[in-house]
Amino acid sequence: MCGVAGFFGIADQADADRARLTRMIHTLHHRGPDGYGFHQAPGIGLAHARLAVIDFKTGAQPMANEDGSVWTVFNGEVFNYRALRTQLVAHGHRFATRSDTEVIVHLYEEYGDDFVRHLNGQFALALWDSRRRRLVLARDRCGVRPLFFARAGGRLWFASEIKALLVGAPITARLDPFSLAQTFAYWGPVAPGSVFAGIESLPPGHLLAIEADGRETLTRYWDWTFPERDAPTTRWTSIEQAAGELRELLTDAVRLRLQADVPLGAYLSGGLDSSAVTALMRTAGSTQLRTYSVAFDEAEFDESAEQQTMVRYLGCDHATLRCTRAQIGEAFPAFIRHAEMPVLRTAGVPLMLLAQQVRADGRKVVLTGEGADEVFAGYDLFKEAKVRRFWARQPGSHFRSALLGRLYGYLDHSPTRHAALATAFFGRGMEHLDRPIFAHAPRWSSWQHALRFFAPDLRASLADWNPPDWYEARLPAAIARWAPLARDQYVEAKSLLADYLLPAQGDRPAMAHSVEGRFPFLDHRVIEFANALPARWKIRGLTEKHVLRKALDGLLPPAIQARTKQPYRAPDQASFFANGKPLDYVAELLSPERLAASGYFDPVAVGYLVEKCRRGHAIGFADNQAFVGILSTMLLDETFVRRRAA
Repeated sequence: MCGVAGFFGIADQADADRARLTRMIHTLHHRGPDGYGFHQAPGIGLAHARLAVIDFKTGAQPMANEDGSVWTVFNGEVFNYRALRTQLVAHGHRFATRSDTEVIVHLYEEYGDDFVRHLNGQFALALWDSRRRRLVLARDRCGVRPLFFARAGGRLWFASEIKALLVGAPITARLDPFSLAQTFAYWGPVAPGSVFAGIESLPPGHLLAIEADGRETLTRYWDWTFPERDAPTTRWTSIEQAAGELRELLTDAVRLRLQADVPLGAYLSGGLDSSAVTALMRTAGSTQLRTYSVAFDEAEFDESAEQQTMVRYLGCDHATLRCTRAQIGEAFPAFIRHAEMPVLRTAGVPLMLLAQQVRADGRKVVLTGEGADEVFAGYDLFKEAKVRRFWARQPGSHFRSALLGRLYGYLDHSPTRHAALATAFFGRGMEHLDRPIFAHAPRWSSWQHALRFFAPDLRASLADWNPPDWYEARLPAAIARWAPLARDQYVEAKSLLADYLLPAQGDRPAMAHSVEGRFPFLDHRVIEFANALPARWKIRGLTEKHVLRKALDGLLPPAIQARTKQPYRAPDQASFFANGKPLDYVAELLSPERLAASGYFDPVAVGYLVEKCRRGHAIGFADNQAFVGILSTMLLDETFVRRRAA
C-alpha cells in the first residue's frame, strides 16, 4: 500500500511545482516509507510514496507504458494482475516489471476508461494520458482506499489523504458545518463530501476523467445491486449448492490476497469472519500463520477466550495486544490526525496500536474479516429490522416486540433489557415501513440528541434538516424494487461501511504504521454472489449469516462457527478520564473558552455532558457518541485549522 499525490492544470514554475509535490508526498511518509517517486511535465505532477510489497527491484512508481505516453501512481493492490498480465501479453503488450501496477497502464491502452472494470483489487489511482492531456482518477468498488481532491489556483489537486492537500494546494483548512452534521447522523461525511470545506472524496466505484479543456466526467462503474423483490432464484437448486460455491469463491479470494513478496499476518478477533479468513489462509497454503488480536480488561469488550480457541485449533503463532483505557485516551489525538474526520467511537484506536505491533513484528500485510457483516447480513441491525417489520404487522403484539430481547445480548447496557424502553426506541420510525431507510431510521433520528450540543447558530441552520429524507433522496431508484433485506444491506454498505468503517477502522489505523490490510469478503465477486442469494439464506429466523456458516462446515471449531455476532467495540468516553478528572488535552479542548472560540458547539450543553461523563453516568450510546464526536471534532480543529492558521 502506498500514498499518491499530484496536480493537473495550468503550468507553473517547474521548481515550485516540485517543491509542492515534495511537501505533499513527504506528508504521506507513513503510507509509503520505502521510497519516493515523481513525474513532472508542464501542468502535470505525480508523486508516490512506496510501501514495497511486490517486486522490490522494478516496482517503483510513477510507472509508465513502453513509450512513456501513459503514467500512473497507484495506492493499492491488483489481486488478479497475473491473469491480466497473461491476457495483455497475448494482445501484444510488453512488460518491464513484475509489478501489479504495470497492468494498469496497459489495460488503459487496451480498454480506455473501462480498464478499471477489469481490476479485482483495492485501490486509489491517478493515470496521466500525455497524448490526450487528460487525467483519470479512480477508486476501488467498495472504497477500501481513500482519494481526495480539491480545485484551487487553476488546478485540480489530489492525494491519498487530506493533510497532503493542505500542505500543497493553495487552500485554507476549514471544517464544513454540514459535513460535520452528517458525521453525527450517519457516522461519517457522505461522499463526495469530506469534513473539510472545498475538499471532496472520490466516491467508491467511481472514475473521474478531466480533459485537456477542463471538462470533467464522473462515471460510476460499479455499485452494490440486488435482484428485484420476489424474483425467482434459478441459479441454485439448494442452499447446500450455494454454500459449496461460496466456499470455493472465498478460498480463491483469500488465495489472491496471499500474493506478496513479504511475510503476511492476519487479524483474529475470535468472531466468525476473521476466524474464517484465517482458516482459509491455512486451506490456501499458508503454513506459518502469524495472527494478531486486541484484548481488553473489560469483559463487555473482550473476546480473548474465543481468540485462544482459534489459536489452539489452527496452531497459530499468535500475539495479543492488551489495550487499556489509558492507552486509548493517550493515542486518540494521533488517531484523529490520521483519520482526518470526526468519529463517534474509539474503536479505531486499538487497531492503530495493533498495527504498530504488527509493523514492529516485521509484517507489512494483514488479512482481516472486514465486510462479512455487510455482505452476509451479520449485524443485529438486520435482525432488528426483520423483527420490527414482523411487529409492524401486529403493532399491539407484546410477543412480537419481545423478540427484540434476543438481540444485543453482548451489551452491558443493552437497549433491549428494559421492555418499555425497547418498545419506545425500536417503535420509532414505523411509519417508514415501506421506505428504503426503514432499518436505519431509529438511529438517524437520534441525531436530535447530538443536535442539542451544537452552537445555536449552527443548530438553527440545521433545524429543518431531516437525515432519513436527505439520505433517501440520494439512493438509486431501483432500490424500491428490492427485497427489504437488500435495501437494508445497500444503505449499510453505502453509509457505515464506506464512509466510516473502511476509513476509520480499516485504512487509516493500519496505514498509520505502514501496514496494508486486505479484505477477502470485499472481493467484488463475493459481494455479487452474496447479493444474488435469497434473504432467507442470509438470515434464518434470527440466525445471521446462515449460508456463510454452512460454507464453513468443517473449517472452524463448532463453538466459533455457531457463535452469535459480537461487533468489535472499545471503551469510549471512559477512556478520557482518570481518577474522576478529564485528561489534560480533553480539559483544554472542551473548556468553555475553547468551545466558544471554535463556534461548533454550545459550551453550556457540552459542559453538562462532560460532567455527566466525569461522574460515570454517561452509559448510553447517545451520550458516548456525542462525547467522542465532540472531542474528535475539536481535535480536528486544533490539528488542522488552528495550528495551520497560526
